[in-house]
Amino acid sequence: MFGPPGHAYVYLVYGMHECLNVVAHPAASAGAVLLRALEPVEGIELMRVRRRRPEEPAARLAAGPARLCQALAVDRGLSGHDLLAGVRLWLEPPGGGEEVVEESVASGPRIGVAYAGDDWAGRPWRFWLRGHPSVSRP
Repeated sequence: MFGPPGHAYVYLVYGMHECLNVVAHPAASAGAVLLRALEPVEGIELMRVRRRRPEEPAARLAAGPARLCQALAVDRGLSGHDLLAGVRLWLEPPGGGEEVVEESVASGPRIGVAYAGDDWAGRPWRFWLRGHPSVSRP
């Protein structure tokens, strides 16, 4: 979380699941965004193989932080990887020039961080697109 912005921070949670974060603060301060889900648009069959879910609906293949990492074969070896370089794993704007309208974005409390106390766990720092089938569930 202390790396340069736009780099991956991958960590193990519960001793078994990888989670992918995008560093979002200057290197001197900790700050990252946990990627909780994505909508598969390419490589769906490979994602089904990686997740061992041959019948899983495409929209649910990466609908959660661990599912996302399994579907994309993300592991801690990618921690520190430059997500803006366009190699192996990267971030890019959505195709087709689609814009996200503010009214379609919802926010709510974070998930799985009750240990942080009510003040921190209850902050509306989880964002998603209303009604999207790939949103991770609480």
